[in-house]
Amino acid sequence: MDPTFELSPDVKLRVERIAARSGRSVSAVIEDALQNGHSLDWQERFVEQVSRGIAAAEDGAFATPAEIDRLRGKYRSS
Repeated sequence: MDPTFELSPDVKLRVERIAARSGRSVSAVIEDALQNGHSLDWQERFVEQVSRGIAAAEDGAFATPAEIDRLRGKYRSS
């Protein structure tokens, strides 16, 4: 039997929004909070920052090929 619990309307809405924006299930959002300590505040900020990064990349405001090559060289093992 799966555990059940009550969430306040505000918390339920936040969890549902995080799930919708991140493409995860409500259960996955709650499990992330419980297992990994990722609070709803943390998850909301993470999803927002990832969304901004994706939008910037789609707009071409991302690293140049030269910057990517420089990073590859910096972190490539010898």
